[in-house]
Amino acid sequence: MKIVLCCAGGFSTTMLMDSMKNTVKNSAKLDEKDFEFVAIPVDILQSEVETCDVLVIGPQIAHKLDYIKPIIEPYNIPYVIVDQDTYGKMDGATVLKKALVERKKADMKK
Repeated sequence: MKIVLCCAGGFSTTMLMDSMKNTVKNSAKLDEKDFEFVAIPVDILQSEVETCDVLVIGPQIAHKLDYIKPIIEPYNIPYVIVDQDTYGKMDGATVLKKALVERKKADMKK
């Protein structure tokens, strides 16, 4: 599963991505080989969209949803907008859980 974290291009999203990677690594149920994480600025989302399974949107670009939706909707990519509190705590476990739930919901709609 490829999870793309989309932000304004800052360092903090890479920190959140690392927290998500650590969650997978330390999990008894999840396998690192099943996950790929990429952190990108929103400006290059188009180049990653074809291989994206779930999009994680940082709170600092939540206002760009009108720009993001037309890019991801043709591919039926589910997305999660991370709230400020979760982002501030760099709570990768919560973000990963939300991403997995959204992917599962999307799969059930097929």
